[in-house]
Amino acid sequence: MRSSKISTWVAWTFSLIVILFGVAVFSLAVGAVDIPLRKAFFLLTKGQGTPEYAILFEVRLPRILLGFAVGGGLAISGVILQGMFRNPLVEPYTLGISGGAALGVCLNMVAGGSRFLGLLATPISGFLGAVGVVFLVYVIGARGGGIRLSRLLLIGVMVSFMASSLIMLVMAVTKTEDLHGIIFWIMGSLEEPNFSLTRSVTFISLGGMVLSFLFAVDLNALSLGEEDAFHLGVEVDRTKKFLFLIASILTGCCVAVTGIIGFVGLVVPHVMRLLVGGDHRILLVTSYIAGAAFLILCDTLARVVIAPMELPVGVITGLVGGGVFVYALSKKGYSF
Repeated sequence: MRSSKISTWVAWTFSLIVILFGVAVFSLAVGAVDIPLRKAFFLLTKGQGTPEYAILFEVRLPRILLGFAVGGGLAISGVILQGMFRNPLVEPYTLGISGGAALGVCLNMVAGGSRFLGLLATPISGFLGAVGVVFLVYVIGARGGGIRLSRLLLIGVMVSFMASSLIMLVMAVTKTEDLHGIIFWIMGSLEEPNFSLTRSVTFISLGGMVLSFLFAVDLNALSLGEEDAFHLGVEVDRTKKFLFLIASILTGCCVAVTGIIGFVGLVVPHVMRLLVGGDHRILLVTSYIAGAAFLILCDTLARVVIAPMELPVGVITGLVGGGVFVYALSKKGYSF
């Protein structure tokens, strides 16, 4: 039985890796300018300095890498939080992280922070806003000793509403030229001109995947309830702190660089539970790969649907992810 389960896990992981590779290759080849794969391989070896080479390796490839990191990071953040809270509607943005990041970016754009920090102004302000909200939610949620998950969730939801209200206030009084930038950022985009940021997010995302996998067995226990997890030998409070920190840092880094890209952390874990089951030892790995493939595919659609214009990727993830989520919930016998 055990060997059969491991074989199934290996088969699913391999299949998803193949899908991820296929989606990445498809994304590399299509766009406003279609570049056949045969020509892409030629450009890789002898095409440096050509416009096609710049399109492939300076525009599309960094977007694919960023989609891999952000899609995977948001997906495993969703797995972690849904496992902790035992709530199928919890996602990385539920705790107010996205609201804090968006508020930070709004204030930065209104204050003209780009004059001092240049291209780094937006991701830095977004990350500081996300970290500020995480700190606030944690401090309030941990008052009185220990972390009560229900309290933490309610505080996160309320802080998220407050941040949204402040964002609307800022948008109502800001100049028209700043308003366009704020709205476009809020809808999400994988267009990031600073490759060092893309590389940093990739390392953080992969590191978060490794760290979260170390807590896979603890997440299995927490999914049964905190009391059962305690009787199974899990240090509940310590584990919750680490998991909350991992999910928060991953989400904060992703949102700071790409803006708010919804539904990845909500939909992908649900679909993977339908396919591979609820064991976090396989759920974390497959969700990371599936989240990466899903976001790269959505970004590709955002680039080609009305080419040469580009849609915000958050529009595509919302439409596709919402439809998939409704379908997953309608499946007979589905349960969290």
